[in-house]
Amino acid sequence: MDVLRTPESRFASLPDFGFQPNYLDVAASDSDPVRMAYLDEGPRDGSPVVMLHGEPSWSYLYRTMIPPVVAAGHRALAPDLIGFGRSDKPRRREDHTYLRHVEWVTAWIEALDLRDITLFVQDWGSLIGLRIAAEQSDRVARVMVANGFLPTADRPTPMAFRAWRAFARFTPVFPAGRIVTTATTSKPSAAVKAAYDAPFPNSSFQAGPRAMPALVPTSTDDPAVPANRAAWAALGEWEKPFLCVFGRNDPILGGADKPLIAHVPGAKGQPHDRITGGHFIQEDAGPELARRLVEWMG
Repeated sequence: MDVLRTPESRFASLPDFGFQPNYLDVAASDSDPVRMAYLDEGPRDGSPVVMLHGEPSWSYLYRTMIPPVVAAGHRALAPDLIGFGRSDKPRRREDHTYLRHVEWVTAWIEALDLRDITLFVQDWGSLIGLRIAAEQSDRVARVMVANGFLPTADRPTPMAFRAWRAFARFTPVFPAGRIVTTATTSKPSAAVKAAYDAPFPNSSFQAGPRAMPALVPTSTDDPAVPANRAAWAALGEWEKPFLCVFGRNDPILGGADKPLIAHVPGAKGQPHDRITGGHFIQEDAGPELARRLVEWMG
């Protein structure tokens, strides 16, 4: 793969983001190693809370959730998916596959030997994280989902998602900061918007976020469907704690909590909720999500 790496100068002086980056080489079953960046805050012997972002965001999305989680005595980890944040960025869209993204994050978890994980997932973080929860269930103790789902190509594709997929494929300009801030109920500042643009100095760095919408399996012949259906079946037997706290103002996934809660046995009796927030609910209500996560873990 031809890989790009965002200059570190792009990440200087980002608002409310004084965390130290860490790096680890990871490989998928059909790829050479690439460098994954991640945040790792709090005591190394604390209970690990792994936060997986979606697209076109990066670990910056978790800047207001990490401090409360650490203050509660936990270890907060937030990787940048390959193609995002400080992680390496394969130049071609074809270099990004659903399986590779699952395997890259799995390789990161295994390399750090994370166990008893509390997994917080949203957007593509849920497409990856729910697969990992099903396939690495011995490592995951509980799952909290915010505006995410595990698609298995057996439900209608919302028109809003089809429009988003077409936009990502064809638009000549893909403004990550504007996309993130448009899908919120708050009004992030220009500096915050610029922080979401920071990983992408120009369009050649954007193959990952451009590719991801097309990788969502919406037809039965998609190569990801068998593994996703197997994971969905495994979640149907998941009895460990499973919590959904969704932003109700999300036009695509604001109601996706209902089938998850109905399907996962571990969701029974949990304090599920829909709160004010858009698709990027961490941007709208990060401290509130962190508070609920910490209390739920306790």
